[in-house]
Amino acid sequence: MTVLAESRHPAEFILSEASGQRSRENITLASGAGVVAPGTVLGKVTATGKYIASAVGASDGSEVPAAINIYGADATAADAKVSAILRDAEVNGNCLTYHADRDQPAEKTAANEALKSLGVIVR
Repeated sequence: MTVLAESRHPAEFILSEASGQRSRENITLASGAGVVAPGTVLGKVTATGKYIASAVGASDGSEVPAAINIYGADATAADAKVSAILRDAEVNGNCLTYHADRDQPAEKTAANEALKSLGVIVR
């Protein structure tokens, strides 16, 4: 029997957000970020203002979680414009995707606390 695996759906992680969708903002994923799934926790690169997956080992500003990608995008060869949650929202932590190096529970907790400081509550 064939087993099918369904990937994350856009915005499925959002439990609630501020009225008028003011929780959202259009951002740019940096070229080279690869395929970024919906619900990926992103960090902002200080030098460019563009976003990539927030990695614990980064030292370019992106180590601090700053947004959550709403829609999947391919930023492998070029920048990609996407919508992201940046403030005032509640999200389902079971539906979030973290950078592969953020694999320890304490690292995920720290990321969730950084999001909390932006008003994004991870449930």
